[in-house]
Amino acid sequence: MPTIYRFGNAKIAMYPNDHNPPHFHLLTPDYAAMIALADLTILAGEAHRETYQLCREWAVAHIDELWAKWEELNG
Repeated sequence: MPTIYRFGNAKIAMYPNDHNPPHFHLLTPDYAAMIALADLTILAGEAHRETYQLCREWAVAHIDELWAKWEELNG
């Protein structure tokens, strides 16, 4: 599973050959969440509110890169 970005004890990652809808995973030692690329909402799992907010802020600024990585791994 390629790690795309790390911040603190959290990481953003994508699995190759993953299922739709397009998404990425937010992983910490205590939480795991699947985040939709379309609107950056949590599809499954949970995340600490502050970690999720940092993740969203980063994802908004890098959404084109996230879509490109999804296409590379799952297109």
